[in-house]
Amino acid sequence: MHELRLLVPQDLVETVSDALDALDALSVSVEDADAQTDAEQALFGEPGMPPPKEGWQRSRVIALYATEALARDAAQVLAAQDFFDGCQTLGVADVPDQDWVRLTQSQFAPVEITPEFWIVPTWHEPPAQARKVIRLDPGLAFGTGTHPTTRMCLRWIATHPPANQRVLDYGCGSGILAIGAAKYGAAQIDAVDIDEAAVESTRLNAEANAVQLQTGLPDAAQGCYQTVLANILATPLKVLAPLLCRYVAPGGALVLAGILERQAEELTLAYAPFAQLQVSDSEDGWILMTARL
Repeated sequence: MHELRLLVPQDLVETVSDALDALDALSVSVEDADAQTDAEQALFGEPGMPPPKEGWQRSRVIALYATEALARDAAQVLAAQDFFDGCQTLGVADVPDQDWVRLTQSQFAPVEITPEFWIVPTWHEPPAQARKVIRLDPGLAFGTGTHPTTRMCLRWIATHPPANQRVLDYGCGSGILAIGAAKYGAAQIDAVDIDEAAVESTRLNAEANAVQLQTGLPDAAQGCYQTVLANILATPLKVLAPLLCRYVAPGGALVLAGILERQAEELTLAYAPFAQLQVSDSEDGWILMTARL
């Protein structure tokens, strides 16, 4: 295990923590960066009065990852985000071994997407009401179904079944969205990612769920698709706007996630030359944006 350590000002702690969740940190903790120093400030006030501050002036945000590579990838993605200005990456460090299997399993329970559609780790039995199930355990790629961005994408798939469609999952991570599309009847699915570990993770997860996918690096995506899914983050989504829209067949759907509510306008503007985005879902400060081309 490895931990990514960041120095974050008070007003950005929640945003950075949410982004780390989106990047599938196994856990995120926050500490007072000035603890045990002359700069340390208490967060409590007089009895019956509100606290003088909502958080520490500077916080140390610590995210746990299964590998050093994942921790460094997360640091690189965060550094590219506009909201990361004023933050600092302190480094990546090895964490002594613990019973991580038991600890991790205790943190991952079945996740409801709809009453009939669930993400279920292999150490749990599916709920009785589940009619469609994705079997997925935490692994070496982003996407376990626990983050709002993933749930919103899967909800969209469940309510807009891509039956007999050609589907592209761009930035597939664990392959969870591609597998979801397969469960809802997609005829052909291409799942691509810049990370070879994610491509392999997607392949293995597809096999575990008995679905057929084509996996590869981004240049494996070819032609047009009736549904294009991209659950990344706002900055790469803006850069990818021309490319992603070219992949959408006439009348097809573009589904984007990894976007904070406050980033809706900048995404709308970035995609305006190609598509008219709208907010289709929201959860815990994150939004799903979609368009028909």
